Amino acid sequence: FERNTFHSTWALEDRKEGMTAFAEKRKAQWKNHFPSRAGYAAKASKGPSENMNMFMAINSAMTVAMEENPKTVMFGEDVAFGGVFRCSVNMRERFGPGRVFNSPLTEQGIAGFAFGMAATGQHDVIAEMQFADYIFPAFDQIVNEGAKYRYRSSGAYHVGGVTFRAPCGAVGHGGLYHSQSVEAFFAHCPGIKIAIPRSALQAKGLLLACIRDRNPCIFFEPKALYRASSDEVPVGDFEIPLGEADIVREGSDVTVIAWGNQVHKCMDAADMVSKEGISTEVVDLQTILPWDREAVVRSVKKTGRCIIAHEAPMTNGFGAELAAKVQADCFLSLLAPVSRVTGFDTPFPLAWEEFYVPNKHRVADAIRNTVNF
Repeated sequence: FERNTFHSTWALEDRKEGMTAFAEKRKAQWKNHFPSRAGYAAKASKGPSENMNMFMAINSAMTVAMEENPKTVMFGEDVAFGGVFRCSVNMRERFGPGRVFNSPLTEQGIAGFAFGMAATGQHDVIAEMQFADYIFPAFDQIVNEGAKYRYRSSGAYHVGGVTFRAPCGAVGHGGLYHSQSVEAFFAHCPGIKIAIPRSALQAKGLLLACIRDRNPCIFFEPKALYRASSDEVPVGDFEIPLGEADIVREGSDVTVIAWGNQVHKCMDAADMVSKEGISTEVVDLQTILPWDREAVVRSVKKTGRCIIAHEAPMTNGFGAELAAKVQADCFLSLLAPVSRVTGFDTPFPLAWEEFYVPNKHRVADAIRNTVNF
Protein backbone atom coordinates (compact mmCIF):
# COMPACT_ATOMS: atom_id res chain seq x y z
CA PHE A 1 0.00 0.00 0.00
CA GLU A 2 2.71 2.49 0.97
CA ARG A 3 4.72 1.64 -2.15
CA ASN A 4 1.65 2.28 -4.33
CA THR A 5 0.93 5.54 -2.52
CA PHE A 6 4.31 7.08 -3.25
CA HIS A 7 5.70 5.35 -6.32
CA SER A 8 2.90 4.01 -8.53
CA THR A 9 0.98 5.53 -11.39
CA TRP A 10 -2.17 5.93 -9.30
CA ALA A 11 -4.46 8.78 -10.32
CA LEU A 12 -3.80 12.04 -8.49
CA GLU A 13 -6.96 11.85 -6.34
CA ASP A 14 -6.18 8.25 -5.36
CA ARG A 15 -2.65 9.27 -4.46
CA LYS A 16 -3.90 12.14 -2.27
CA GLU A 17 -6.28 9.79 -0.49
CA GLY A 18 -3.48 7.30 0.01
CA MET A 19 -1.13 9.93 1.41
CA THR A 20 -3.81 11.15 3.83
CA ALA A 21 -4.35 7.61 5.11
CA PHE A 22 -0.59 7.12 5.40
CA ALA A 23 -0.22 10.36 7.40
CA GLU A 24 -3.00 9.38 9.81
CA LYS A 25 -1.42 5.99 10.31
CA ARG A 26 1.97 7.54 11.11
CA LYS A 27 0.40 10.19 13.38
CA ALA A 28 -1.05 7.44 15.56
CA GLN A 29 2.17 5.45 15.54
CA TRP A 30 4.60 8.23 16.42
CA LYS A 31 4.62 10.49 19.47
CA ASN A 32 7.39 12.78 20.73
CA HIS A 33 9.66 11.67 17.84
CA PHE A 34 9.35 7.97 18.74
CA PRO A 35 7.24 4.95 17.78
CA SER A 36 4.53 4.65 20.41
CA ARG A 37 4.30 1.60 22.64
CA ALA A 38 0.62 1.08 23.28
CA GLY A 39 -0.15 -0.21 26.74
CA TYR A 40 3.39 0.29 27.99
CA ALA A 41 3.40 0.42 31.79
CA ALA A 42 5.87 -0.03 34.61
CA LYS A 43 6.87 -3.56 35.48
CA ALA A 44 7.57 -4.04 39.17
CA SER A 45 9.08 -7.02 40.90
CA LYS A 46 6.82 -8.63 43.48
CA GLY A 47 9.81 -10.35 45.00
CA PRO A 48 12.28 -9.24 47.64
CA SER A 49 14.11 -5.93 47.78
CA GLU A 50 17.54 -4.97 49.07
CA ASN A 51 19.17 -1.79 50.29
CA MET A 52 21.28 -0.53 47.38
CA ASN A 53 23.10 2.64 46.50
CA MET A 54 23.03 3.89 42.92
CA PHE A 55 26.03 2.02 41.53
CA MET A 56 24.71 -1.23 43.05
CA ALA A 57 21.27 -0.59 41.52
CA ILE A 58 22.83 0.01 38.10
CA ASN A 59 24.76 -3.24 38.43
CA SER A 60 21.53 -4.99 39.42
CA ALA A 61 19.67 -3.60 36.39
CA MET A 62 22.39 -4.74 33.99
CA THR A 63 22.42 -8.17 35.64
CA VAL A 64 18.67 -8.53 35.08
CA ALA A 65 19.07 -7.47 31.44
CA MET A 66 22.00 -9.82 30.80
CA GLU A 67 20.18 -12.77 32.38
CA GLU A 68 16.97 -11.98 30.51
CA ASN A 69 18.58 -11.82 27.05
CA PRO A 70 21.63 -14.00 26.38
CA LYS A 71 22.42 -11.89 23.30
CA THR A 72 22.91 -8.71 25.33
CA VAL A 73 26.55 -7.58 25.49
CA MET A 74 28.31 -4.92 27.54
CA PHE A 75 31.52 -3.06 26.76
CA GLY A 76 33.45 0.16 27.23
CA GLU A 77 36.71 1.45 28.65
CA ASP A 78 37.63 -0.67 31.71
CA VAL A 79 34.15 -2.21 31.84
CA ALA A 80 35.55 -5.73 32.13
CA PHE A 81 37.51 -4.62 35.21
CA GLY A 82 34.36 -3.32 36.88
CA GLY A 83 34.50 0.25 35.56
CA VAL A 84 36.01 3.30 37.25
CA PHE A 85 32.88 3.66 39.39
CA ARG A 86 32.48 -0.13 39.86
CA CYS A 87 29.08 -0.27 38.18
CA SER A 88 30.05 -3.37 36.16
CA VAL A 89 31.92 -5.15 38.96
CA ASN A 90 31.79 -8.97 38.72
CA MET A 91 29.90 -8.85 35.41
CA ARG A 92 32.72 -10.36 33.36
CA GLU A 93 33.10 -13.21 35.84
CA ARG A 94 29.37 -13.84 35.77
CA PHE A 95 28.67 -13.60 32.04
CA GLY A 96 32.04 -14.31 30.46
CA PRO A 97 34.53 -12.40 28.28
CA GLY A 98 32.41 -12.89 25.17
CA ARG A 99 29.64 -10.72 26.59
CA VAL A 100 31.50 -8.30 28.89
CA PHE A 101 34.70 -6.85 27.48
CA ASN A 102 36.89 -3.76 27.32
CA SER A 103 37.06 -1.41 24.35
CA PRO A 104 39.87 0.79 23.06
CA LEU A 105 39.92 4.38 24.26
CA THR A 106 37.77 5.72 21.41
CA GLU A 107 34.27 6.98 22.13
CA GLN A 108 33.48 7.25 18.42
CA GLY A 109 34.50 3.63 18.03
CA ILE A 110 32.40 2.54 21.02
CA ALA A 111 29.31 4.17 19.52
CA GLY A 112 29.95 2.88 16.00
CA PHE A 113 30.62 -0.65 17.22
CA ALA A 114 27.45 -0.56 19.36
CA PHE A 115 25.26 0.57 16.48
CA GLY A 116 26.85 -1.94 14.14
CA MET A 117 26.11 -4.82 16.50
CA ALA A 118 22.54 -3.63 17.05
CA ALA A 119 21.92 -3.10 13.32
CA THR A 120 22.39 -6.82 12.68
CA GLY A 121 19.48 -7.54 14.99
CA GLN A 122 21.59 -10.09 16.82
CA HIS A 123 22.52 -8.10 19.92
CA ASP A 124 21.31 -5.59 22.45
CA VAL A 125 24.21 -3.43 23.63
CA ILE A 126 24.97 -1.65 26.90
CA ALA A 127 27.91 0.61 26.07
CA GLU A 128 29.67 2.78 28.63
CA MET A 129 31.19 6.19 27.96
CA GLN A 130 33.56 6.48 30.91
CA PHE A 131 32.66 10.16 31.43
CA ALA A 132 29.91 12.17 29.73
CA ASP A 133 32.48 14.90 29.08
CA TYR A 134 34.18 12.59 26.56
CA ILE A 135 31.05 11.58 24.66
CA PHE A 136 31.53 14.29 22.04
CA PRO A 137 33.78 12.26 19.68
CA ALA A 138 30.78 9.91 19.44
CA PHE A 139 28.36 12.76 18.68
CA ASP A 140 28.34 12.10 14.93
CA GLN A 141 27.66 8.39 15.36
CA ILE A 142 24.85 9.00 17.86
CA VAL A 143 23.16 12.00 16.23
CA ASN A 144 23.74 11.39 12.51
CA GLU A 145 23.71 7.59 12.41
CA GLY A 146 21.98 5.89 15.32
CA ALA A 147 19.23 8.44 15.94
CA LYS A 148 18.23 8.53 12.26
CA TYR A 149 18.65 4.86 11.36
CA ARG A 150 14.98 3.96 11.76
CA TYR A 151 13.71 7.15 10.11
CA ARG A 152 15.85 6.93 7.00
CA SER A 153 14.73 3.33 6.39
CA SER A 154 11.04 4.18 6.93
CA GLY A 155 10.99 1.86 9.91
CA ALA A 156 12.49 -1.14 8.14
CA TYR A 157 15.64 -1.15 10.29
CA HIS A 158 16.61 0.24 13.66
CA VAL A 159 19.44 0.25 16.20
CA GLY A 160 17.10 0.50 19.17
CA GLY A 161 18.96 -2.15 21.09
CA VAL A 162 21.65 0.33 22.18
CA THR A 163 21.88 2.04 25.56
CA PHE A 164 24.80 4.33 26.34
CA ARG A 165 25.66 4.80 30.01
CA ALA A 166 27.55 8.00 30.83
CA PRO A 167 28.56 9.32 34.29
CA CYS A 168 27.83 13.05 34.38
CA GLY A 169 27.76 16.15 36.54
CA ALA A 170 29.82 17.65 39.34
CA VAL A 171 31.45 15.39 41.89
CA GLY A 172 33.50 17.81 43.96
CA HIS A 173 36.88 17.71 42.23
CA GLY A 174 36.30 16.97 38.55
CA GLY A 175 37.39 20.23 36.98
CA LEU A 176 36.94 20.98 33.30
CA TYR A 177 36.74 17.47 31.89
CA HIS A 178 34.98 15.36 34.52
CA SER A 179 32.10 17.57 35.69
CA GLN A 180 29.91 18.57 32.77
CA SER A 181 26.18 18.04 32.32
CA VAL A 182 25.73 17.55 28.59
CA GLU A 183 22.11 16.46 28.26
CA ALA A 184 21.02 19.56 26.31
CA PHE A 185 23.34 18.72 23.40
CA PHE A 186 21.48 15.46 22.81
CA ALA A 187 17.98 16.62 23.79
CA HIS A 188 17.93 18.55 20.49
CA CYS A 189 18.06 15.29 18.53
CA PRO A 190 14.86 13.41 17.58
CA GLY A 191 15.29 9.65 17.59
CA ILE A 192 17.04 9.06 20.90
CA LYS A 193 15.78 8.92 24.47
CA ILE A 194 17.52 10.40 27.52
CA ALA A 195 17.02 9.49 31.18
CA ILE A 196 18.71 10.88 34.30
CA PRO A 197 17.94 9.24 37.69
CA ARG A 198 17.88 10.92 41.09
CA SER A 199 18.25 7.80 43.23
CA ALA A 200 19.06 4.10 43.27
CA LEU A 201 15.42 3.13 42.76
CA GLN A 202 15.06 5.39 39.73
CA ALA A 203 18.42 4.22 38.40
CA LYS A 204 17.37 0.59 38.22
CA GLY A 205 13.88 1.24 36.87
CA LEU A 206 14.90 3.78 34.25
CA LEU A 207 17.98 1.86 33.09
CA LEU A 208 15.99 -1.32 32.50
CA ALA A 209 13.39 0.71 30.60
CA CYS A 210 16.17 2.17 28.43
CA ILE A 211 17.71 -1.22 27.71
CA ARG A 212 14.37 -2.67 26.65
CA ASP A 213 13.23 0.33 24.63
CA ARG A 214 13.47 -0.07 20.86
CA ASN A 215 15.10 3.33 20.38
CA PRO A 216 18.71 4.26 21.14
CA CYS A 217 18.93 5.61 24.69
CA ILE A 218 21.44 7.64 26.68
CA PHE A 219 21.40 7.03 30.41
CA PHE A 220 23.23 9.81 32.24
CA GLU A 221 24.36 8.87 35.75
CA PRO A 222 25.04 11.72 38.23
CA LYS A 223 28.43 10.79 39.68
CA ALA A 224 27.72 12.56 42.97
CA LEU A 225 24.87 10.11 43.63
CA TYR A 226 26.67 6.80 43.10
CA ARG A 227 27.31 6.39 46.83
CA ALA A 228 25.45 9.37 48.28
CA SER A 229 22.48 7.42 49.65
CA SER A 230 20.65 4.13 49.36
CA ASP A 231 17.10 2.91 48.73
CA GLU A 232 15.12 -0.26 49.04
CA VAL A 233 15.35 -1.53 45.45
CA PRO A 234 13.64 -4.62 44.00
CA VAL A 235 16.16 -7.41 43.45
CA GLY A 236 14.33 -8.68 40.38
CA ASP A 237 12.65 -7.03 37.42
CA PHE A 238 11.61 -3.39 37.87
CA GLU A 239 10.85 -0.69 35.30
CA ILE A 240 9.93 2.99 35.41
CA PRO A 241 8.29 4.14 32.16
CA LEU A 242 10.29 6.59 30.08
CA GLY A 243 8.64 9.94 29.47
CA GLU A 244 6.85 10.16 32.82
CA ALA A 245 7.73 12.79 35.43
CA ASP A 246 7.52 12.08 39.16
CA ILE A 247 5.94 14.54 41.60
CA VAL A 248 8.45 14.15 44.42
CA ARG A 249 6.79 16.72 46.67
CA GLU A 250 3.34 18.24 46.32
CA GLY A 251 2.80 21.96 46.85
CA SER A 252 0.52 24.85 45.99
CA ASP A 253 2.60 28.05 45.67
CA VAL A 254 5.35 27.28 43.16
CA THR A 255 6.52 24.44 40.91
CA VAL A 256 10.23 23.60 40.85
CA ILE A 257 11.39 21.30 38.03
CA ALA A 258 14.69 19.43 38.12
CA TRP A 259 16.38 16.10 37.32
CA GLY A 260 19.26 14.07 38.67
CA ASN A 261 21.22 15.51 41.57
CA GLN A 262 19.43 18.86 41.40
CA VAL A 263 16.23 17.22 42.65
CA HIS A 264 17.86 16.84 46.06
CA LYS A 265 18.97 20.48 46.11
CA CYS A 266 15.42 21.52 45.27
CA MET A 267 13.97 19.32 48.00
CA ASP A 268 16.32 20.92 50.52
CA ALA A 269 15.30 24.37 49.29
CA ALA A 270 11.62 23.43 49.60
CA ASP A 271 12.23 22.41 53.22
CA MET A 272 13.92 25.77 53.88
CA VAL A 273 11.12 27.93 52.48
CA SER A 274 8.39 25.81 54.06
CA LYS A 275 9.38 27.40 57.37
CA GLU A 276 8.41 30.72 55.78
CA GLY A 277 4.99 29.43 54.79
CA ILE A 278 5.80 28.71 51.13
CA SER A 279 4.43 25.47 49.70
CA THR A 280 6.69 24.08 46.94
CA GLU A 281 5.88 21.36 44.43
CA VAL A 282 9.02 19.54 43.22
CA VAL A 283 8.84 17.72 39.88
CA ASP A 284 11.55 15.25 38.83
CA LEU A 285 11.43 14.96 35.03
CA GLN A 286 13.32 11.61 35.13
CA THR A 287 13.33 11.54 31.32
CA ILE A 288 14.68 14.51 29.35
CA LEU A 289 13.65 13.18 25.95
CA PRO A 290 10.76 12.63 25.67
CA TRP A 291 9.75 14.77 28.64
CA ASP A 292 6.41 14.78 30.40
CA ARG A 293 4.75 17.93 29.08
CA GLU A 294 1.37 17.08 30.55
CA ALA A 295 2.67 16.68 34.11
CA VAL A 296 4.68 19.92 33.95
CA VAL A 297 1.84 21.98 32.52
CA ARG A 298 -0.64 20.53 35.00
CA SER A 299 1.62 21.38 37.95
CA VAL A 300 2.36 24.94 36.80
CA LYS A 301 -1.31 25.68 36.12
CA LYS A 302 -2.01 24.57 39.69
CA THR A 303 0.69 26.67 41.38
CA GLY A 304 0.90 29.60 38.94
CA ARG A 305 4.68 29.83 39.25
CA CYS A 306 7.61 27.88 37.77
CA ILE A 307 11.33 27.54 38.51
CA ILE A 308 13.69 25.22 36.61
CA ALA A 309 17.00 24.06 38.09
CA HIS A 310 19.88 22.28 36.35
CA GLU A 311 23.68 22.06 36.65
CA ALA A 312 24.44 22.86 33.03
CA PRO A 313 25.04 26.48 31.93
CA MET A 314 21.95 28.65 31.50
CA THR A 315 22.22 29.70 27.85
CA ASN A 316 20.47 27.11 25.66
CA GLY A 317 20.22 24.71 28.58
CA PHE A 318 17.30 22.27 28.59
CA GLY A 319 15.54 24.56 31.05
CA ALA A 320 14.97 27.02 28.21
CA GLU A 321 12.86 24.42 26.38
CA LEU A 322 10.80 23.84 29.51
CA ALA A 323 10.36 27.58 30.03
CA ALA A 324 9.15 28.04 26.45
CA LYS A 325 6.54 25.31 26.81
CA VAL A 326 5.37 26.63 30.19
CA GLN A 327 4.89 30.19 28.98
CA ALA A 328 3.09 28.98 25.85
CA ASP A 329 0.67 26.63 27.61
CA CYS A 330 0.36 28.28 31.04
CA PHE A 331 0.52 31.96 30.12
CA LEU A 332 -2.88 32.89 31.56
CA SER A 333 -2.14 30.97 34.77
CA LEU A 334 1.29 32.47 35.49
CA LEU A 335 1.56 34.83 38.47
CA ALA A 336 5.28 35.49 37.90
CA PRO A 337 7.90 35.06 35.15
CA VAL A 338 9.41 31.61 34.71
CA SER A 339 12.79 31.52 36.48
CA ARG A 340 15.91 29.37 36.02
CA VAL A 341 18.61 28.41 38.54
CA THR A 342 21.58 26.94 36.68
CA GLY A 343 25.30 26.71 36.31
CA PHE A 344 26.99 29.79 34.90
CA ASP A 345 28.00 30.42 31.29
CA THR A 346 31.66 29.56 31.88
CA PRO A 347 33.81 26.46 31.58
CA PHE A 348 33.46 24.31 34.68
CA PRO A 349 35.83 25.78 37.34
CA LEU A 350 37.76 23.44 39.64
CA ALA A 351 38.51 26.02 42.34
CA TRP A 352 35.02 27.57 42.27
CA GLU A 353 32.90 24.44 41.88
CA GLU A 354 31.15 25.08 45.19
CA PHE A 355 29.83 28.37 43.83
CA TYR A 356 29.22 27.19 40.27
CA VAL A 357 26.82 24.34 40.98
CA PRO A 358 23.31 25.51 41.96
CA ASN A 359 22.75 24.81 45.65
CA LYS A 360 19.76 24.88 47.98
CA HIS A 361 20.35 28.53 48.88
CA ARG A 362 20.20 29.71 45.25
CA VAL A 363 17.07 27.66 44.65
CA ALA A 364 15.47 28.96 47.86
CA ASP A 365 16.24 32.56 46.84
CA ALA A 366 14.61 31.94 43.45
CA ILE A 367 11.52 30.52 45.18
CA ARG A 368 11.23 33.59 47.42
CA ASN A 369 11.70 36.00 44.53
CA THR A 370 9.13 34.21 42.40
CA VAL A 371 6.51 33.97 45.14
CA ASN A 372 7.02 37.63 46.10
CA PHE A 373 7.00 38.93 42.52
